[in-house]
Amino acid sequence: MASTGDEAFAPVLTALATMQSNVDRAQKAQVNQYLEDFQKSDKAWATTHSILVSDQTTPDAKLFAAVTLKGKITYDLHQLDRLTLTSLRESLLALLLKFCDGPRPIRTQLCVSLANLAIQMLEWKDVLQVVGTALGNSASDCVLEFLRVLPEEVTEARKINLSEEDLTSRTKELLEDNAAQVLHLLTQYSQSSVNAASNPHLLECVSSWLREIPSSDVINSPLLSAIINALSVDASFEAAVDCICTIYRDTREVDESLEAIQVLYPQILALRPKIAEAAESEDLETFKGLTRLFAEAGEAWVVLIARLPSEFRGLVEAILECCARDRDRDSVSLTFLFWYEFKQMITLEKYLPARNEYADIFAKLVDVMIKLLEYPTPDGPNESDLFDGDREQEEKYREFRHQMGDVLKDCCEVITVTECLGKSFNLIQQWISIYASQVTNTSVPHWQELEAPLFSMRAMGRMVSPEENIVLHQVIPLIVQIPNHEKLQFQAIMALARYTEWTTQHPEFLQPQLNFVIAGFNHESKEVVRAAALAFRFFGTDCRKLLQDHVIQLHEFYESVLDKLPSGSQDEITEGVAFVVSAQPPEKIYSMLKLYCDPIMKRLMDRANQATIAQDDGGKLAVADYIMLITIFIQNVQPYYSPSEENQAVKYCEEILPVLSAVAENFTTVTPILERVCRCWRFMVLSYRTAVLPLLPTLAQQLAQGFQNSRQGCFLWATDSVLREFAEGAEYVDPATSQAIYNFFEQQALAFLRIMNDLPPEDLPDVIEDFFRLLIDALIYYHRQLIPALICQSILSASISSLSLQQDAPLSATLHYLRDFLSYGSDNPNSSSFGDSPRNQPPNPPEIQNRVKQLILAQGEVLVQRILTGMMFSFPRECLQDASGVLLTLFELMPEQVPVWVRNTLAMLPPGSVKADDEERLMRTITQKIQNGDMRKVRVLLQDFTTSYRRRNVAPREGLGRLEATRFRFNG
Repeated sequence: MASTGDEAFAPVLTALATMQSNVDRAQKAQVNQYLEDFQKSDKAWATTHSILVSDQTTPDAKLFAAVTLKGKITYDLHQLDRLTLTSLRESLLALLLKFCDGPRPIRTQLCVSLANLAIQMLEWKDVLQVVGTALGNSASDCVLEFLRVLPEEVTEARKINLSEEDLTSRTKELLEDNAAQVLHLLTQYSQSSVNAASNPHLLECVSSWLREIPSSDVINSPLLSAIINALSVDASFEAAVDCICTIYRDTREVDESLEAIQVLYPQILALRPKIAEAAESEDLETFKGLTRLFAEAGEAWVVLIARLPSEFRGLVEAILECCARDRDRDSVSLTFLFWYEFKQMITLEKYLPARNEYADIFAKLVDVMIKLLEYPTPDGPNESDLFDGDREQEEKYREFRHQMGDVLKDCCEVITVTECLGKSFNLIQQWISIYASQVTNTSVPHWQELEAPLFSMRAMGRMVSPEENIVLHQVIPLIVQIPNHEKLQFQAIMALARYTEWTTQHPEFLQPQLNFVIAGFNHESKEVVRAAALAFRFFGTDCRKLLQDHVIQLHEFYESVLDKLPSGSQDEITEGVAFVVSAQPPEKIYSMLKLYCDPIMKRLMDRANQATIAQDDGGKLAVADYIMLITIFIQNVQPYYSPSEENQAVKYCEEILPVLSAVAENFTTVTPILERVCRCWRFMVLSYRTAVLPLLPTLAQQLAQGFQNSRQGCFLWATDSVLREFAEGAEYVDPATSQAIYNFFEQQALAFLRIMNDLPPEDLPDVIEDFFRLLIDALIYYHRQLIPALICQSILSASISSLSLQQDAPLSATLHYLRDFLSYGSDNPNSSSFGDSPRNQPPNPPEIQNRVKQLILAQGEVLVQRILTGMMFSFPRECLQDASGVLLTLFELMPEQVPVWVRNTLAMLPPGSVKADDEERLMRTITQKIQNGDMRKVRVLLQDFTTSYRRRNVAPREGLGRLEATRFRFNG
């Protein structure tokens, strides 16, 4: 490939310089588009070569050219005549010789390019010999890098446009047939010199080929000594760790790999003294690598560790030592998965002897974890700044502590909760005996040593039985006397919140705990106040029966603190008192709801009036928050009444419904308020079910009016609950009510279609999501009315139009609706009926099936266009499975028409983006699969084709206009 001269690539270099300069965003976008177009063009072949061979271009420009060349070979090889591929190969080998000493990023891209060419150049049979001869001994690193990337690229070769048969055959030729030769070459190289034996490129190459070479072959070869010895060389240490951990993964089937493990294990265990060396010398990277080495050995051989505890105890002790010596807490997280999998294994009945054998190790692990839980001691006098102002580091540390808490839970399952709790209790007692007398109003000495066992108690709370009667009755009285220090108070309150179920069984401990938590609401720290609100929620939830006689006093407390709390804490304390209200006798429910909710409604109306007059955004958000508090009561106060009794909670809902309706009417543009109102209405239906029937006319009217006025999807979300609760066949719902609900649904659907006629889908993603989720339920409960209705055709059109969206949630809802709708064209729709098992569901009537097929005949080609275009260009990855599911159902319903629609769609793609041979092969294979009745293979074929197309055409190219979605139009 001859150079075209500097002038040929000057525009590309100018564009690259522009991308690295401080020009405005619009200009950068224009230049970026130019570079993308260049990368896909025919002229990029020669231009990239010219940039790479030129002495005048920068390393950045050469790297761009190498990346572009890799993309050309991967996706655009069809642009070249097959006869020129040999010269392309020679050109790549020459470039590799030029860059054999670096820069490494360029060399790597060229190696990947050559590997991808080797995969596609089916006639090239002697790949290793040609590359080895061309590059020779002088470019050994280059040869090693090519060998490293080859298995990786072959494994990922589905992005390359090869048939399954060719790819399978080529994989065998390049990897399986060459595995023994590669092992021989690598062994020879490792023995050629001391430097070669510890070359990181050699180790990386071994790791890569372990996909094909059995690990036992490596373990039983001289390579193992080279890998182990490389751990003593700083430059190769990380690569050696990676290589050994890759070997582990191939020995997980321990019975099959027992001989190999018996060779490898003693050599790994012999590395244990290095743990102490690395810790004492503060060599953090080496310590981290060693921790990984032992932890991943434990993960791979966990079955043997449980089966042969005496033989493998040394490995477990080494992992424990890694935890104990990790003063900086940088490496201990690498062991967490091992401890979890080890716990899972030895808690099985068959490994009970191992559980007893390792009990002492888990007991020591508890001690280590609690010690590691201690907050760092600040360097300066500022006790509150433990991380030198680094809030991100503090947040990471908090998350890390919760992971250590999970390890403590694992320990509870192995050595019992009582023993683990006892360790925390002993540490609390120890701190009290040493430091309690030194506590002052302003100072708590060594508070970290008290906070850590408190946190551990909180972490282990989920594992403790409510019947525990050894430790908690001793430790709870100590916790409620914790000194007044922000982090201690916070952790003590959070710990108590974990034991509310236990408190329910031990009511004599309730009062002091509740007093301690309530005192937390007056603490100067916002964190402590938030913890108190969360804890109160758990006390109210779990101890509602114990607190039901204190409901009046709790109301006084609730009113005194509510307005002082942030929004989230208001929700939590409200949930706590709501559960206490729910424990009241049925005859008191109405009066208790009035007691608690009327003051909130008054606040709500006052703030609503102020916000209307002053246009106060903060006031509007406060209105939304107060509505949420009312909703929490409705959600959690669900008394039982017989059908003949008046539901006292519904009676209260009837009183507040006009106020909520007025708020919705006055704030039609304030989304938070409307969402909270709809949430409240929705829970009226979900909590009180058919008892809410007296409110239904007003509720339906408000939902319909609110949707028309606001165009907010939350009204459709609330409509869905009404639709499901009062569907045909539901208990205590007469046919007239059910039909009225369907008419209400159609009214909402008409309103939605009018909105979609006025606005493009891009402006309505949330509304579209809520509408099609509503439709999914409408199909289940009302398909006999909906599918024959005239509106169904417009709904199908709207769904096709919605497929132009690129957001995951609305697309998923639309595709789920389409899958369900199309299923009604078959004998087995995705439906359900009250009281019927799947076998006993009534058959899908022929008229319903025929109606669905008529609608598909009318709009199926456009639907296929939108689905295929979305899969090739715009759908998020999460939606591809559902999209291919829609195509599968279409093929099953109309096997003759759909292939024609697919061919017509492919014909509309930009010229040159699909080879004629590939298109013909796809259609021919689809036809064969249809004739064989193998529709699921058709789905796989289309998934592979669209994925391959998408990879080769990352951005839409010129000519896409013919496949653009049309605007939805509705005249109803």
